[in-house]
Amino acid sequence: MSKILSEKKANSSRQLSRRNFLGYAGAATGLFIGISSCNKQDQIQPMLSNNQGTQATVNLGSGDIGILNYAYALEQLEAAFYTMVIMTPYSGMSTMETSLITGVRDHEIAHREFFKNALADKAIGQLQFDFSSVNFSSRTSVLTTAKAFEDLGVSAYNGAGRLIMNPDYLAAAGKIVSVEGRHAAFFRELLAIDTFADDTVVDAMGLDVTRRPSEVLPIASPYIVTEIDASNLPTY
Repeated sequence: MSKILSEKKANSSRQLSRRNFLGYAGAATGLFIGISSCNKQDQIQPMLSNNQGTQATVNLGSGDIGILNYAYALEQLEAAFYTMVIMTPYSGMSTMETSLITGVRDHEIAHREFFKNALADKAIGQLQFDFSSVNFSSRTSVLTTAKAFEDLGVSAYNGAGRLIMNPDYLAAAGKIVSVEGRHAAFFRELLAIDTFADDTVVDAMGLDVTRRPSEVLPIASPYIVTEIDASNLPTY
């Protein structure tokens, strides 16, 4: 794994190569195992720093690089949120909920690190977040926010898929969005039974909600302090 990452960091090309990106996609399971075995402090420190590696404004870029950075930004948001949830568990969090939400946190950290390492020197910096609107001591507040984030993430990947030119990148995104869909269903069921695929997210044709980046970023922006410039992203 370390050899793959070293080779990728050494690659100075302006676009991600097909071979290297597929290497990262294939190594995603190994990356997740490695992150899961890390000390808790090792996991949370990079995301909770207020100044190291942060930027006042980030430009996502254009083309496939821009779309991958867009996904990376959303994964940073989710990883930071679930890190806070586990650090400050809500009142009455059961052992089962702790275990399963910890698993979700680890998935999001793995997704975040996947994009960061795959993008290498094309990756945006560490974003800053504001979760002051979330009452982390309240189960309802935390789970409602989690459901909103997961529903948003699924719709974001669905909407970005048609903007990706490289089919290999699309395949990797498909593997991630399927996991995000599992997360969304989980949080929906914790909040209300039999809502995992209700008509607020799945239409009469059995199709999930789709949102363009121009729709997703304004929804996420109340939680993101760092200004994001998405003006160069491809559109449809």
